[in-house]
Amino acid sequence: MTTPDQELAELSRTVRDGVLGLSLRMRAERDRGAPSPLVIAVLSRLHRDGTQTPKAIADGERIHAQSLTRVLAALHRDGLINRRRDPDDGRQALVEITTRGLETLRTYGDGQRRWLAAAMGETLTDTERELLGMAAKLMMRVADSA
Repeated sequence: MTTPDQELAELSRTVRDGVLGLSLRMRAERDRGAPSPLVIAVLSRLHRDGTQTPKAIADGERIHAQSLTRVLAALHRDGLINRRRDPDDGRQALVEITTRGLETLRTYGDGQRRWLAAAMGETLTDTERELLGMAAKLMMRVADSA
């Protein structure tokens, strides 16, 4: 007989393996020359959450601010983000996504969604797709938890 803790441990392994497998496959399906996963994560965060400080972005992505410095410099150089001084605290910078950054995000996302929609359409039943949609919402809740 399994305990609730053992059931949760097994469920966590199954979810981790599924998420990891899907993530690896989606990375393999991305176009050559597509932005890196970190670039996509930063642009997605700015699109979703709006203007932020570099520290808030780093904290949100759970990376060191120093790791983000080069990424933000490249995004700014390529016109994908704007940087400006915080009017309330001149020592802080604020970062926001540009129209070009949004276009880059959409282009990347469109290819990923097309591949994923085709794969789900070929391999899942209607009921399985409905269950997957519910599971995805639950995984986002878990991911956003402290």
